[in-house]
Amino acid sequence: MTPGLVLEVESTFGRADTVSLDRLARMPRAPSSLFGRFARLTFLNVLANITVPMASLVDTALLGHLADLRFLAGVALAAVLFEYVYWSFGFLRMGTTGTTAQAWGRKDTSAVFLILYRSLVVALALAVGILVLQVPLRELGFLLLSGAPEVEAAGRAYFNARIWAAPATLSNFVLLGWFLGREESGAALVLTVVANLTNIVCNYIFIVHMGLAAFGAGLGTAISQYAVLATGLLLWHQRPGRIPWRWSEISDSTALKSMFRLNRDILLRTVALVTAFAVFTNCSALMGTVVLAANTVLQRLVMLVAYLVDGAAFAAESLGGIFGGASDSASFKRLYRIAMTSGLLLTLPLLALFLGFPESVIGILTSHPDAIETAVRYLPWLVPVLGIGALAYIFDGLFLGLTAGRSLRNAMLVSLGAFLPLAGIAVMRQDNHLLWFSLAVFMLARALTLGWASRGVFPSS
Repeated sequence: MTPGLVLEVESTFGRADTVSLDRLARMPRAPSSLFGRFARLTFLNVLANITVPMASLVDTALLGHLADLRFLAGVALAAVLFEYVYWSFGFLRMGTTGTTAQAWGRKDTSAVFLILYRSLVVALALAVGILVLQVPLRELGFLLLSGAPEVEAAGRAYFNARIWAAPATLSNFVLLGWFLGREESGAALVLTVVANLTNIVCNYIFIVHMGLAAFGAGLGTAISQYAVLATGLLLWHQRPGRIPWRWSEISDSTALKSMFRLNRDILLRTVALVTAFAVFTNCSALMGTVVLAANTVLQRLVMLVAYLVDGAAFAAESLGGIFGGASDSASFKRLYRIAMTSGLLLTLPLLALFLGFPESVIGILTSHPDAIETAVRYLPWLVPVLGIGALAYIFDGLFLGLTAGRSLRNAMLVSLGAFLPLAGIAVMRQDNHLLWFSLAVFMLARALTLGWASRGVFPSS
C-alpha cells in the first residue's frame, strides 16, 4: 500500500502512534451481516453529517460577534446564492454514488474508476464555466436578492473569495459520491471532517486575527475545499485496482450520454426541491418578521432531523446500488425494510424531545419571546412534516442507488405542483397553519409518488 498522510495520535500508554488517513477511512471493517453493514454506514454518515451544522454555527458565531452586523447578514445573503449555484450541481454527488455502487456490485473495477474519471471531467468543465461566468452570476444573484448597500457589499466580498473554490467544490461532490458508492463511509467521514475543521481554523485566523470579515469567511471556505480535494485524491491514489486515465475510455459517447441523462433528471429534481423550501421561506417573510423568525427556527429543527435521517438514506443509497448491480433482489428487499424502519427510529426520539420540551428546545435557537411563542404554536406541524419526510428521504436514497433519476424527477415535480397552490393560498389568507400544511402535503406527495413508482423500479423476486 502506498504510504498515506499520517496523523500523530497519543496512545493510552503515552507514546505517539501513527494512523494513516487510509486506515482511518476504512475503519472499522464492514460487518458481514446486512444489518451490520447498514448500521455501520449509517453511523459513519451521521457522524459526517453532524459536522456540517457545527461548522456553520462556528462561522455564524465568529461573524456574529463582530462589531458590525452587516458582515453576518452579507454572508447569509451570499450563501443563498451559493446554495443555488452549488446545490444545482448536487447530481455530481448523487449520480456518482448510484452508478459507482452498481458497478461495485457487479465487481467491475474498471467501470468503478472510469465513472470517477468521467464525473471529475464533467465537474471540472462545469467549474470552469462557473468561473468564466462569475461576474454575471454575481450581478444577477444580487439583483434578485434584496439587501441594504452595506450588507450587499459584504456579501459581494464573500462571493468574490469563495467562488474560486468552484473546481474543488464540484470535484469534492464527485469524490464523496464515489466513496459512498464503494461503501466507504469512513472515507466520506474523513473528507467531511477535514472540510469543516479546516474551515473553522481558517475562518478563525482570517476573521478574528486578520480582520478580513466577510472576505475572510469566503477565503476560509475556499481553502477548506482545496484541502478536502487534496485529501480525497490521496485516498483515491491508495485504492487497489486503480486504472490509468485513458481518454478514449473516459470519452465513450454511450457512457457519457447515459451519465448526462441521469444528471439532467437529478438536476431538475434538486432545483424543484430547493425551490420548494425557498418559496416556503419567502411566504413566511410575507407574513411578517415574527412568523419568518419562528418558521426559520422550526426549519432548523427540520434540517437537524434531515441530517440524521440522511445518514440512513446515504447507507440505503450505497447498499441499494450494490444490490441492484449484483441483481440481489432478496437483499434489496431486506434493505428496504431496514432502511424505512431506521428512518422512523431516527426521527421519533427527536420529535418526542421537541414536543416534550418545546420552549427549551426553541429557546436554544432564539431568545425573542414573540418568536418563541409563535414557534411553539406551530411546532406540532413537525410531526407530519418529519414523520412523512423521513420516509421520503429513505425513498430518495433507494432510488438514487438504483439511478432511477426519471422517477425522482417526476415525483418531485408532482410534489412541487401540489405544494405551490396551497402555499399561495396561505399567503393570501396570511395563514401560517395552512403554509405548514402545504409543506406536509409536499412531503406526503413525495412519499406517495415514490412509493407508487417503486413498484416498477425496485427489484422484484
